Amino acid sequence: MLRGIDVSAYQSSSYGTDGLSFVFIKATEGRSYVNPKLAAQTKRGRDAGLVVGFYHFLWPGNLTAQAEYFVKHAPEKAGDILAVDWETTGDGTHASNAEKDSFIRKVRALRPHNRVVLYCNRHFWLDVDDTSYAGDGLWIADYVTAGKPRIQAKWRFHQYSDDPHDKNVANFADKAALREWAKRD
Repeated sequence: MLRGIDVSAYQSSSYGTDGLSFVFIKATEGRSYVNPKLAAQTKRGRDAGLVVGFYHFLWPGNLTAQAEYFVKHAPEKAGDILAVDWETTGDGTHASNAEKDSFIRKVRALRPHNRVVLYCNRHFWLDVDDTSYAGDGLWIADYVTAGKPRIQAKWRFHQYSDDPHDKNVANFADKAALREWAKRD
């Protein structure tokens, strides 16, 4: 299993990269927030030779505007992975299944050369999601043994801990296989 982390403005721009193959960086949220450390955190991942991904924290409503905002701010490079973070918002709401699906499809249309994946926790996948649409792959959060999320669906990434930071594994044979998959033709 490949190891990786995800970071946001809460983490340092000089996060540790030893032993990692990939990093997901929070780029945007809604239609007004951009991670102030985005450029520095991106440079750190690229300088370390990691496969880099970016995620958008999805809010209900204005899906086209959110997708456009995300791709406007997420760096554009072939081989980067894009993700939608689908979970409960700060005000206790969440985007609907149709909104989540629409967002993924819109981002895929706007960035046809990048993989687009769905990030959600086990509860959302099993109890909220009724379409099972995850774009190019599922990134599941379930805080159990790395690489053993408690779901039946095929997954690409597994967030298994948030202590001391968000730790993930990727279901690829090696970094070259992950890099090859990330290059969407």
